[in-house]
Amino acid sequence: MVTIKDVAKVAGVSTATVSRVVHNGGHVGDACRSRVKKVIEELGYRPNMNAQALVKRSTNTLGVVTPKLSMSFFGTLACGVEKAAKDQSYKLIMSNSLYETQSELDAINSLRDHHCDAIILHSEYSDEKTLIDLAEKIPGLVLINRYIPKIANRCVWLDNESAAKQATQYLVDKGHKDFAVVTSIYQNNDPEIRLRGIQDTLAANELQLHKNAVREATANLEGGEQAAKELLATGVKFTALIAYNDLMAIGAIHTLFDAGIRVPEDVSVIGFDNLSIAKACRPKLTTMHYPIEEMAHYAAELAIKLSDTSKAVSNRTHLFLSDIVERDSVSIIQ
Repeated sequence: MVTIKDVAKVAGVSTATVSRVVHNGGHVGDACRSRVKKVIEELGYRPNMNAQALVKRSTNTLGVVTPKLSMSFFGTLACGVEKAAKDQSYKLIMSNSLYETQSELDAINSLRDHHCDAIILHSEYSDEKTLIDLAEKIPGLVLINRYIPKIANRCVWLDNESAAKQATQYLVDKGHKDFAVVTSIYQNNDPEIRLRGIQDTLAANELQLHKNAVREATANLEGGEQAAKELLATGVKFTALIAYNDLMAIGAIHTLFDAGIRVPEDVSVIGFDNLSIAKACRPKLTTMHYPIEEMAHYAAELAIKLSDTSKAVSNRTHLFLSDIVERDSVSIIQ
């Protein structure tokens, strides 16, 4: 294996000079730098990153932990992190927590064992104290889709309440008065916050949500189908349905069509996330755009900045907003 000493010998320089060239350091003349780079290329020298990590206790590695990368939402999140990692010349390690608290913590510890400088964590179930403790131990830890006031400068999150209000008002403005909601059973705060936004907007328009018009299920296609079946079984009247995410919305549409209920002629449906599938289904789904890729890219850049403890980082918050994407699944009540 070619070593730094081999490069130095052929180039006629010291190993310190080779190291400065490899790391784009200063105090090396242009001619010398070009000669060393040529030798590096000719010999096929590759720096020993593990040895450097032992010296610096750093690997320029970015870690990301999500519940399940195979899900479209988290895959999109990972894409945003990956782009930021490439921009910053960081390596990337991805891990699944599989919606389990201990698996989430194990994944974090594994990344720390690999000397990850920065970590993006989408935490579903870890309590606030645990996450605050982790933030104190890991300077480059950033939470995405989770807001904890004590570590707000480490949180990149979406204003779920305003997004839910916007979706609800959009349907009210289309003339809808009878609403239903299919929401997630997951134990994060998002379902509760969005439901509150829906209820507050209806109340502001002198409307209310019937107690039987809300159904919880797993936040996937099958969950949407099941929640819609339960809604129909109650006999509650609704002309507008708001779903926790696009997958639940499409599942609900399947159930409605199976029951002979047309979308959007009989029932208007609005989703959340703006995944690619929202454009592929029929009718094309009106939905709230969740800028998760942009948020993830931002979170990765923030984590890298925070991991460099020699640099000052502003103590600001990192809140993103949602926009409605109008397609074909909502109609006007005549």
